[in-house]
Parts: sequence; C-alpha cells; structure tokens
Amino acid sequence: MKHASVGEAKAHFSALIKRAEAGEEIVVTRSGVPVARIVPASAAKERSFANDEGLGFVADDFDAPLPAELLKQFYA
Repeated sequence: MKHASVGEAKAHFSALIKRAEAGEEIVVTRSGVPVARIVPASAAKERSFANDEGLGFVADDFDAPLPAELLKQFYA
C-alpha cells in the first residue's frame, strides 16, 4: 500500500489512478494522517439492502387509531 501526501497526490494524480487501476491501494495523507484512499473501482463493495431481512416486523395494527385514553395524554 502506497502513501502519498495531498501535494504529491495532486501533482501525480494520473499516475496514482493508473496504479489504482492496476489493483494498488493508495492512501492520501495530510501531515502524515490518512485522510482518503484511492482504490480500484472493482474493490468497492456493492451495497445490499436486504442484510437485515427478517430481523424486524410491522404489527398488523401499525396504522390503527390510538386508543382514546392514550390520545388524551397527548392533548392534556
């Protein structure tokens, strides 16, 4: 994994992109602290929205009117 300062990344961006296309990961640093990564597009993970499927439920009466005694507490 290559490290490049922000200035170096700015000056050699095209070369860093070519290295990323070849499969390398480049960490961009500011004052020695990592602030960004340049990675191959194929390394980006596809997001899935079904990872939590089956962990929750919606009650059958979810949108039913609230009981009168509970509504009184909201408007008291």
